[in-house]
Amino acid sequence: MTIAVIGGGAAGMAAALAAASRGAAVTVFERQARVGRKLAVTGNGRCNLTNRNAAPTFYHGGEAGFAAPALHRFDPEETLKRFRNLGLLTVTEPGGRVYPLSDTAGTVVDVLRHALEGVGVHLRLGAEVGEIRREKGGFSLLCGEERFTAQRVIVACGGAAGGKYGGTALGYRLLERLGHRCSSLRPGLVQLRSDSPWCRSLKGVRADTGVTLLRAGTAVGQAAGEVQFTDYGLSGPAIFEISREALAEDKAEISLDLVRELDRERLTAHILAHAQCSPQLTLGDALVGTVQNRLGRVLVSAAGLSQSVPITALDGKDAARLAAALKDFRFSVTGSQGMENAQVTVGGILTRDFDAETMESRLCPGLYACGEVLDVDGDCGGFNLQWAWSSGLLAGFNAAGDKPC
Repeated sequence: MTIAVIGGGAAGMAAALAAASRGAAVTVFERQARVGRKLAVTGNGRCNLTNRNAAPTFYHGGEAGFAAPALHRFDPEETLKRFRNLGLLTVTEPGGRVYPLSDTAGTVVDVLRHALEGVGVHLRLGAEVGEIRREKGGFSLLCGEERFTAQRVIVACGGAAGGKYGGTALGYRLLERLGHRCSSLRPGLVQLRSDSPWCRSLKGVRADTGVTLLRAGTAVGQAAGEVQFTDYGLSGPAIFEISREALAEDKAEISLDLVRELDRERLTAHILAHAQCSPQLTLGDALVGTVQNRLGRVLVSAAGLSQSVPITALDGKDAARLAAALKDFRFSVTGSQGMENAQVTVGGILTRDFDAETMESRLCPGLYACGEVLDVDGDCGGFNLQWAWSSGLLAGFNAAGDKPC
């Protein structure tokens, strides 16, 4: 069995390893100069390679439940077992996020690259496939001026997100020419833009917060964790987590709870007590010790108070206004930093035309697809890489065998 895998990212490498392990002669066509380039920068260079809690409920797409068979067949524990067999040691952090013990994404790429070499997978680097043509007995692939043949093809080109690290629309084009349809695309797990007057003055500040996404005053999404303030808006893991829903429609707002541990009443009492103990301060320092200093001063202004007024002038009403600002710091959402900066693509090739049990096309037998090119995207925290491993392994094993894996 000869198999062409188009794309040398996470899903493509998983598919190639699976297919080669069943005796197939596998060639990976990667348009960049090396495999795993996007993988090498994930998780801020640490590579959050899976999440032990990965389950179908953490995934989205046009066809509910499509990801379930792959995730059940190759779950996080099976994924980690396979990585251990390749020599990779890992650590699990709070929330189930798994990273390589080396804390370096390059380690993950290296073990996969060596594994590909070990099972005889042929890598064609700097090779962009421009066309897949259905022919008798299999397929022909046009790569530059050359044509290659394969009995089966696995499309694992990834999605359009993160273009500077390898994101591409190539997979969508190749599959559309074979009769498949693509949904509308938008960025996911991405920084959000805001026209709030506080953005620029807070640039570089980080805070552990509760995040609530609001539409017409109603909560439609929640997250918790680090938020990074930028000159254009908001970033950080908690923002990535709610970005999918934030960009689904217009006119969204984000409310930040900067002191999750205290309710408004106790927070008001804390602010008053601090004022009584530090009469030498001005209102600009009323939140010293509560939040980062620059953030505290901005919140004083956001509450409509003057920073230069002596803190002894603070009364219960003013303290309550500060507490309200801390518990409900609002930012409008005006857009995102775009597909170029996104970690994942929302949307993709419609999954209804693929068999979820095998990843084979219902329209073109012998053609398989896996990973981000399909209309499946996961939450923040290692879920999207788990989908790449699970769907890639499922596609590879089934493409190489006459019986379903």
